[in-house]
Amino acid sequence: MSSKRKVLLGFGLVAAIGVLWACESQLQNSVQAQSVTAPYFEVDPFWPQPLPNNWLLGNSIGVWVDDSDVIWMVHRSSATLTGGESGAEQNPPTGDCCIGAPPVLAFDMDGNVVHAWGPGPGEMYQGAEWPTSNHGIFVDHEGFVWVGGNGGGDAHVVKLTQDGDIVAQFGEANARADASGGFVRDSHDPTSYGRVAKIFVDAEANEVYLADGYFNRRVAVIDPDSGEMLRYWGAYGNEPVDEYEFGPRGANRTPAQQFRGPVHCADVSVDRMVYVCDRQENRIQVFTTEGEFIQEGFYQNGTLGEGSVWDVAFSHDPEQQYLYVTDGRNMKVRVLDRESLTELYTFGKGGRYPGMFFGAHSLAVDSEGNIYTTETYEGKRIQKFVYMGERSVPSGDHGAPWPEM
Repeated sequence: MSSKRKVLLGFGLVAAIGVLWACESQLQNSVQAQSVTAPYFEVDPFWPQPLPNNWLLGNSIGVWVDDSDVIWMVHRSSATLTGGESGAEQNPPTGDCCIGAPPVLAFDMDGNVVHAWGPGPGEMYQGAEWPTSNHGIFVDHEGFVWVGGNGGGDAHVVKLTQDGDIVAQFGEANARADASGGFVRDSHDPTSYGRVAKIFVDAEANEVYLADGYFNRRVAVIDPDSGEMLRYWGAYGNEPVDEYEFGPRGANRTPAQQFRGPVHCADVSVDRMVYVCDRQENRIQVFTTEGEFIQEGFYQNGTLGEGSVWDVAFSHDPEQQYLYVTDGRNMKVRVLDRESLTELYTFGKGGRYPGMFFGAHSLAVDSEGNIYTTETYEGKRIQKFVYMGERSVPSGDHGAPWPEM
């Protein structure tokens, strides 16, 4: 080989190495640019413990973790068991399986049932009217349990002790019924509500926030002892307009100036901001506790059907740096930076195995940072996702967060 050819070959090798180094460097920068620091989770496939008494869950609609790290859930029991699932309840029984569990269940952190009570849909219960379609559960700073409902006539909420004794009912079932057998929406009603999706009790101010709801188009704030309406507001802090004409849904549209709904959550953060789920509008709106609009974020904005924003929960750190969001249409949990509402990554996917979702509905966080989720439709379960600390993770969809081998 001539010396000239050797020199040219040498230059070629150096150039190739340079190109490879540049490509690798660019790739590393790209990977780093696509990585975020965020809380990381793994599903616990063995939580909760098997339910006693041949109990089976129905559509699982609400979950909350109280100040003692007891995990409370509400579900729609035998009323939604189909296809012979409730054979043990038949007369005569058609088999050993199964019996609908009481609608309110509570678990310790190991997954053992510690409370179980509640009546069937729409039954009178100790002089109060149980919702025809229970929806959402909250345990407040005084230990009282709150339950709402999104059935046709559910214009009320109930307040109970942890043993299931009625303390109060605010609002009256069927208050919005008309003579034709239908219901009249009224987002200005001071005494009854419109199918409350979720309840949040603000311990600092001792006020109750109602995501009101499936029928009305407002956030309502009431007194926890008297039930007196204190204030309410609609999207962007506007006065609610029940006759508002909504435009078509889809990614490229002008945002609705009213809650398209259902108004599915209204939770208060440690820095006194109210995070509202406008489910079918695919957005979170943030307000002061007086209803002044601050900002909003949209998520998979082209989502149709039930929408992409179902529930929120705050991370367990003192500043609540992160916000977790269930998306029951796209079958995932979103992890957001709470201040900017920027999505960092998502976990979960559609399916029936651990870490997957079918109708991811509600979520809550315990004092150790673990997340609990409930699933409606055919999901019919509660899952636990173990907090593994903060780490650098790729942005985007992560799928089922199975334990690392």
